[in-house]
Amino acid sequence: MKKQIVLTLLLVLTILVAPLWAENVRQDLIKEGTLEQVISKNKLRIGFSTFVPWAMKDKKGDYTGYEIEVAQQLAEDMGVEAVFIPTKWSGIIPALLTGKFDIIIGGMGITPGRNLKVNFSDPYEFSGMSIVANSKLAAGSTGLEAFNKSDVTIVARIGTTAATAAKKYLPKAKLRLFDDEGQALQEVLNKRAAAMVSSQPFPEFQTLKYPGKLFLPLAGKTFTKEPIGFAIQKGDIDFLNFLNNWIRVKNADGWLQDRYDSWFTTQHWKSQIE
Repeated sequence: MKKQIVLTLLLVLTILVAPLWAENVRQDLIKEGTLEQVISKNKLRIGFSTFVPWAMKDKKGDYTGYEIEVAQQLAEDMGVEAVFIPTKWSGIIPALLTGKFDIIIGGMGITPGRNLKVNFSDPYEFSGMSIVANSKLAAGSTGLEAFNKSDVTIVARIGTTAATAAKKYLPKAKLRLFDDEGQALQEVLNKRAAAMVSSQPFPEFQTLKYPGKLFLPLAGKTFTKEPIGFAIQKGDIDFLNFLNNWIRVKNADGWLQDRYDSWFTTQHWKSQIE
């Protein structure tokens, strides 16, 4: 009888204490989350890599571009300082996972493989792959299949969806990968590669920059469509919720579309970086 009374008391005590314990755990998890840490430290650490016109260095040595504006606006709406941490693209996800920064805002395409390692926000933009080719080395070549040959060398940036797209859609071509888009482009300009696969509008801008040397074999069209999202560490539900709602608000008021049109359909910024 006494044992039954003790068990009953323990059950009652558990029922009374469990909600308090659960609430304490919930509050601890909130405090440990990235969103609360960013607010308490008054800093949003942003991992990114340079892609024209997503993020670039201007003449003063500062960073500018579509992603830079997006990151700055996000930080401003959070009421914190934006701290930019340039990182090699090939190591950007490992750097996020080790806590080097709080978020990747760098034109990162959402893919199942990447999603196994990080959580993605809703897409805030869409991109696609295109090709820029050497006017002499690839003269007369039009369409994707013209470059899907064993005697054709293609270049792309390592660790990008451009590299993945090149492997998938041009499996017969010789693919060479580089850490930097500028290095890859130089291979095409110097006739060491027939063409480069890259996100739009990089190919279009390069043909404007090097008329007569480069051309667009796909006539400016893309052969993929990719959702672009913010990447954060897994398990951070509050931060993910904030980011998704921020994207919804900025899409609804037209701000994201306005900034995209400014950076991707004009070259008003060209004089700032050259």
